[in-house]
Amino acid sequence: MLLSSAILEARSARVILSDLILAEEETQAALLEELAESGDQVIAEIYEAWRSGGVYTLSDDSGTRLLLFNEAQEWTLVATGEVVSLSEAEASAVEKERASRAVRKLMKSIVDTLGLKSVDERVRIDAALKLGLSQKPEYIEPLKARLETEPSKNVLKSIREALAISLLVNGEGDEVFGAVKELTSMKSIAARGFLEKLIRAEEKAGRLGSEVVAASSNALLVIEEHINMLEFFGSFFRGFSTGSVLLIVSFGLAITFGLMGIINMAHGEFVAIGGYVTFMVQTFFINTWGLSSSAFGWYFVVSLPLSFLVAAGIGLLLEKSIIRFLYRRPLESLLCTWGISMIMQQCFRLIFGAANVQVNNPTWLMGSLNFGGFNMSYTRLFIMFIALVVVIMTWLLLRKTNLGLHIRAVMQNRGMASSLGIPVARVNSMTFALGCGLAALGGSVLSQIGNVGPLMGQAYIVDSFMVVVIGSVGNLLGAGLSAMGIGLVDQLLQPSLGPVMGKITVFFVIILFLQWRPGGLFPSRSRSLDD
Repeated sequence: MLLSSAILEARSARVILSDLILAEEETQAALLEELAESGDQVIAEIYEAWRSGGVYTLSDDSGTRLLLFNEAQEWTLVATGEVVSLSEAEASAVEKERASRAVRKLMKSIVDTLGLKSVDERVRIDAALKLGLSQKPEYIEPLKARLETEPSKNVLKSIREALAISLLVNGEGDEVFGAVKELTSMKSIAARGFLEKLIRAEEKAGRLGSEVVAASSNALLVIEEHINMLEFFGSFFRGFSTGSVLLIVSFGLAITFGLMGIINMAHGEFVAIGGYVTFMVQTFFINTWGLSSSAFGWYFVVSLPLSFLVAAGIGLLLEKSIIRFLYRRPLESLLCTWGISMIMQQCFRLIFGAANVQVNNPTWLMGSLNFGGFNMSYTRLFIMFIALVVVIMTWLLLRKTNLGLHIRAVMQNRGMASSLGIPVARVNSMTFALGCGLAALGGSVLSQIGNVGPLMGQAYIVDSFMVVVIGSVGNLLGAGLSAMGIGLVDQLLQPSLGPVMGKITVFFVIILFLQWRPGGLFPSRSRSLDD
């Protein structure tokens, strides 16, 4: 039903334009008024062609047809948009139509304000702000007229903001003062430059002590405080987001390094496995259903468990073939997994190429949530949700299942667990596979905020080791808290110190913390660590 309405509206706008182009001068005014009520974007396209000489008439036995020659070098009927074929004789017989100067002037106003009548709320917001920021007096009346009919509160706010910005230049006395007050109450960031320009104009005119200058100066202070608050909450949100990524990536390392004592330098490559599995699932969905289909959005939901299973399977194979011979041999495990890391990177390059590959966001992860002027992207929010799910599922696994009980028993005392009949070798295999699967889950999530490449996991490997060490080796609660702490401190320091000095400062704080508490946040007091 909505599609049918849209088609009817599009045809109506085309028909009006077709009548307008063919109409005599005395009847064009009524058609222009009728056209001004439509918000169809095809008006701008056809008008541009009409203005630049891309619209033609063809008169033959069937009557007069109005044709548009588009960029694809096709002839289309202006009234319907239907593609038609013309013979060479017909193509040579067409006559060019051009808009008169008076019509162009009136049409420009219609085209410029076309976005205010769009069915898309976002387009209406952008159009209102664009008109207001231009500060042209001819746009004040269309903005005021739209203010009376606009149903959306968000768009109404943008129209009021645009109108106030425009009145800073085009208003008289009380109107300017009222506009400044309006922008102050709205804490309009877009108005900051215009308010500064207004203050300079008042000073130049010798009205330094006027109430407009005082109100504008106060508005700038209010807006500056608002910007600082948004930057703080933005850093806070990015810190939680960064911490969530670190948490997902480091939980796998906390299991393999913290619970098993294996220094897995190939952990970053298992992160890359998750990214590449997501890329392959995306490619499969595109080849099967197409990029624009509704089914494409499900590729990411499918890729999350699939990434976990693929990496867990590879990790299980790696543990049974190599890792099981490296327990209680930390230096050998470090060197061996470093070699495995290099081999896996080269395999990625041979299979997928040396260049990074791109993973598209599904439509339901695009956009952001606006809260008090602060935007939170759906992608970052979803990463935080996945981190919460990982924490809950890992806790349930370790605390509520037999495998979790066996993992904790082997971690505390491997020899005693074996003497009690716990299959230590099987537990080791399953634990390593679990850690690799969690790393891949982190890689799948990371594919939504960056490209996938052979080295994508290397950017997080050092931070992940820091998370595990600060949180206390083998303590998942400590790993979670330290991941969030490192993410928050890093993002809160970057606005003032910059990304490089911010990272250096974080590492310096970590060193000082480990000097104070070498065992991390929750140091273990088990005697088994002395063995």
